[in-house]
Amino acid sequence: MTAKAIFITGGASGIGQAVAKLFADRGWRVGLADVNEAGLAATAAMLPAGMATTHVMDVRDRAAWEKALGDFTAASGGRLDVLFNNAGIANGGELAEMAWEDIDRLVAINITGVINGAKIGYAYLKATPGSCLVNTSSAAGIYGSAGLSIYSAGKFAVRGLSEALDAEWYPAVKVRALMPSFIDTPLLDTIAPGTNRSARETVRDAGLEFTPLPEVAQAVWDAVQGDKVHAIVGKTARQLAFAAKWMPGALRKRVRSRLGLKQ
Repeated sequence: MTAKAIFITGGASGIGQAVAKLFADRGWRVGLADVNEAGLAATAAMLPAGMATTHVMDVRDRAAWEKALGDFTAASGGRLDVLFNNAGIANGGELAEMAWEDIDRLVAINITGVINGAKIGYAYLKATPGSCLVNTSSAAGIYGSAGLSIYSAGKFAVRGLSEALDAEWYPAVKVRALMPSFIDTPLLDTIAPGTNRSARETVRDAGLEFTPLPEVAQAVWDAVQGDKVHAIVGKTARQLAFAAKWMPGALRKRVRSRLGLKQ
């Protein structure tokens, strides 16, 4: 029997790397995609021999998507059981102070890149019975995070896309939105425009904790096997989900107070 297959964008580090290790350890073939060629090689070296292929690609490039998925499915016996649409970037800063080029890059990678993967990956997923698309959203897609406005907007978009596609593609393809609390990875090293502050510092100053990568990887596995559209992972994400539903006014005051604004 041909092993099941997962294709992972953002596979050179962080969540993508952790998910690759977990699925490979459980006997899945893994396709690793990223713009970081050295990081891809490092991740592949962590996996059992012969279980991974690497694909240097930018998720904004639709032709690169077509080639990478074509090459990977050819090597995996035609299977694409899971497409983990995970690549993204973080950039902090207040909207009024952000440069247009930073805004455009966030939107292109975090929203359009995910749409590209979903649309191009659909035919491969549909051809594999029981397949699943997992899109990486965030706790920032539960309630908008001050100082991360464009990042939050992108993660809300990913959440909405996932909810819509889970209905559109039923029953051929399941669609899941991964919504983890913030994770301490190189993604958060980005310095906000016009400041000396990284996204990591913004998260810490907001009093939010970081979620361990193994917990997030297990959540991806559980999402693929389970029936819930939203995979909410970590203390912060669960608290935000509860507060957004039951105490939206209190949550708004908390967000404002973190910035020293009037309540």
